[in-house]
Amino acid sequence: MESKNRFITVIIIFTSLFLIVFYASLFIFGQELTAEEIISKMNKLMNQDTVEAKVKMTIITTSGEERVFIYDSYSKNRGEKNLLRYIEPKRAQGQAILMLNYADDIWMYFPRTKRIRKLATNSKNEKMEGSDFSYEDTGASDAFIENFSSKKLGSEIKEGRDCYKIEMLKKEGIESGYSHLIMWIIKDNFYPVAINYYDAESPELLLKTLIQYDIKNIDDIPTATKMVMYNQLENSKTSIEMLEVKYNVELDDSLFTERNLQRK
Repeated sequence: MESKNRFITVIIIFTSLFLIVFYASLFIFGQELTAEEIISKMNKLMNQDTVEAKVKMTIITTSGEERVFIYDSYSKNRGEKNLLRYIEPKRAQGQAILMLNYADDIWMYFPRTKRIRKLATNSKNEKMEGSDFSYEDTGASDAFIENFSSKKLGSEIKEGRDCYKIEMLKKEGIESGYSHLIMWIIKDNFYPVAINYYDAESPELLLKTLIQYDIKNIDDIPTATKMVMYNQLENSKTSIEMLEVKYNVELDDSLFTERNLQRK
């Protein structure tokens, strides 16, 4: 009798544990993140309130020519304001780019002529310093949430990481060089390890692919210390290396003005 009771007790415990695990798995499944929630988490991570960095940009052209730039980069209001000031090479030293309103407004300063030139609104789709990054790529930031809708395509291993695969579709009436993007966002930290960019006029045409490498925690924030934009049409590529980066530092609004562009 005692043996029978012990057997029944074991069965009850086993059944209880099974039910706990089963219902817990149902709860977790029911709580699966939506595309909008994933993009929101990624956006919050990628666009800190302020960022100050020293950056090395290497452009390798279609012919194999290599061009290297080093510049200081400042960003405020989660990427709404951006300033780039070139340090090297000597011919570009002092040149500066100011991007406001998520790169809708762009000014360039040329120290040789000491003149400031405001670029046309559609210039955000142009190459920055002849690189494979456009002004939109550099200064769009938070605009992705407002200008693109998101759709979850499932999960996929990308660059050796378990990722959410998300499609970002440009909303009607929005000006952008891209019809849609495909993003691979790492599940355990919400960092985008890869992005495909598709042409605005020919949605099936893949223009560029961004791969982010050497992701490290800096100030407890996942950061790609190197990223490479591969131009699928021109067979060129541009790498960006973070030589130094600091998050959430004090940056005065006066830094992001036309007047400050001429500062030496």
